[in-house]
Amino acid sequence: MTAEAPAAPALSYGRLVPVTVHFDDLDALGLLHNVRYPLMVERAWGELWREYGFGGYEGDWEAAGDACNAVRELRIGYEAPVSRPGVYAVHLWLERLGTTGLTYGFRFCSADGTVTYARGSRVLVRLDPVTLRPAPWSEPFRAVGRELLHPDRR
Repeated sequence: MTAEAPAAPALSYGRLVPVTVHFDDLDALGLLHNVRYPLMVERAWGELWREYGFGGYEGDWEAAGDACNAVRELRIGYEAPVSRPGVYAVHLWLERLGTTGLTYGFRFCSADGTVTYARGSRVLVRLDPVTLRPAPWSEPFRAVGRELLHPDRR
């Protein structure tokens, strides 16, 4: 008889998106390089938005819609080193959903979500593709965003 692996903990909010750390993501000390964390978080968000039907930038900012946005702020704190390649996860959620901006939270964690290696937040501003001034998120985007809001922020 073999023992079954414990089930991943259920998330009470947000989504857990798998990411892969490759050998070349590690620095000279064999640790995940600090600039790779935000890159993997960005890739996880891109995958999640595509699941909801929102594509990314494909060469035309006007056609990009809600993907026409810019980072206003990024904060990240490192809690434990990632010291080997493999499958991990990014826990994603929205902290705030405004008319033209949003703040999302994230945790870079073990594949099952039980160990946190880094956590942070990022502020995005939706831009008008012609003027590059803040513009409102579309209603379909806002509907998905409301689903991803942390329960304490709804």
